[in-house]
Amino acid sequence: MNTKTHIARPENEAALDYAPGSPERAELLKKLAELKGQAADIPLIIGGKEVRVGKPLDIIIPHDHKKNLGRFHKAGSAEVRLAIEAANAAKPGWANTPWRERAAIFQKAADLLAGPWRSTLVAATMLGQSKTAQQAEADICELADYYRFNPFYLEQLYGHQPTSPAGEKNSLEYRPLEGFIFALTPFNFTAIAGNFPMAPALMGNTVIWKPASGAIFSAYYLMKLWQAAGLPDGVINMVPGPAGLVGNEAIDSPDFAGLNLCSSTPVFNTFWSAIVRNLHKYKSYPRVFGDTGGKGFIFAHASAEPEALKTAIIRGAYEYQGQKGSAASRAYIPRSLWKVIKDDLVSQTDGIKMGPAEDLSCFMNAVIDKTAYDRIKGFLALVKKSPDAEIIAGGDCSEAQGYFIRPTLIETTDPQFKTMSGDIFGPVMTVFPYEDGKFAETLKICDQTSPYAMTGSVFGQDKAAVAEASAALADAACNFYINDKPTGAVVDRQPFGGGRASGTNDKVGWPHNLLRWTFARTVKENLAPPKDYRYPCMG
Repeated sequence: MNTKTHIARPENEAALDYAPGSPERAELLKKLAELKGQAADIPLIIGGKEVRVGKPLDIIIPHDHKKNLGRFHKAGSAEVRLAIEAANAAKPGWANTPWRERAAIFQKAADLLAGPWRSTLVAATMLGQSKTAQQAEADICELADYYRFNPFYLEQLYGHQPTSPAGEKNSLEYRPLEGFIFALTPFNFTAIAGNFPMAPALMGNTVIWKPASGAIFSAYYLMKLWQAAGLPDGVINMVPGPAGLVGNEAIDSPDFAGLNLCSSTPVFNTFWSAIVRNLHKYKSYPRVFGDTGGKGFIFAHASAEPEALKTAIIRGAYEYQGQKGSAASRAYIPRSLWKVIKDDLVSQTDGIKMGPAEDLSCFMNAVIDKTAYDRIKGFLALVKKSPDAEIIAGGDCSEAQGYFIRPTLIETTDPQFKTMSGDIFGPVMTVFPYEDGKFAETLKICDQTSPYAMTGSVFGQDKAAVAEASAALADAACNFYINDKPTGAVVDRQPFGGGRASGTNDKVGWPHNLLRWTFARTVKENLAPPKDYRYPCMG
């Protein structure tokens, strides 16, 4: 029987709090022990088949690097080509699957994710990516939101149809792109890893997915989740491996149709340049999406509420060890207000508890790997040698057990200092105290200091000052917050994406993003075709 269903606007998935004594806490602790006690052997998954090749690599626990969660296999050129063949083979059947049936698979994945699979994905994220329970839970809730809201957005797109006057019938189809999509996802968000392959797949595309090695543990469980939800073999093919090797094989294929990337700005620029060189190979101009680096700011007016400002700095800069493109890493605070909050901010920062993810009382865990640890440590060494900046809290590093870097607070006299402009991607916040009478001048400095434009926030109770800051910083942050930290965008509430060197700003968590992965096809049916070529004016 032919029926037409309507997708009601979903509700955002409510986060569990894992409070002591709660059933979800007991279940999570049990799952953490279970996953940590196993020795995973994670294969490539190509066309639904598990592929093991070469010498596997250890899956390191960032906060306990002397132990591992098992091993994973990485793709070579031959495996990437095999994945392309699998994606191409799956494409006709998947593209011709009615969109509501495609959507139903991901809606089922959302229900599984919010229910029986929840503790598994939360625990896998905590262990493999060194996230606190609160941060991992937020990650999984966000992913469930993508799986519910994207189908809702797709129905909205189909609901906007062209006019059909008497004598003709017009319609607009949203067809998949001609070829496959290459999705490259980062270590820091399981939600991104789960959404970047999913959004193109929802539109009927098949996907070659290269998850980050630092997130391979949770990535494997995402693949198993999709399979459990009924995703056909070959629609999403998981091929971990070196980004250059996997990416070059993908974009060298004449069947390459689009890039869905979340990585650093230099990596994105390298891929885009290579795509341009290969334009002559492709059937169509590829769609290119990039979510890249950031240098989130907090700008305070003298009227800012001190306690709210301190909390925003701590949460915005140090949650998940500052490993977010949206993280706050520079602050502009009037000197009079800085004198009021400085001592307590230093005290609170020094009091932050950090340790293994399994200890749910910790606010912070370890940075992702040795490379990140050394890079951040290098920034701190630079500060210690500079006469223009001073570490006033934190700054200590230890890799004896895991890759731990204490939350670090820096005060500088130079608004162009390297930690005010460079993408550190770690738990480092630099404060520039500005003269109270130089609000407008300092807004210009904030706008011009960094090449990025992802997130930023302004604090102040003076509405006129807030409006002035919002206008002055209009191009400096594509996700702008007022009296709030510049992190934690929620699907359907704050569509997320950055401009300038932070990306193409095709907002995820909103219908805009789905349009990247479709060719709109106009269809006109003439219900009363003319039978004489002559026009009335010719009489």
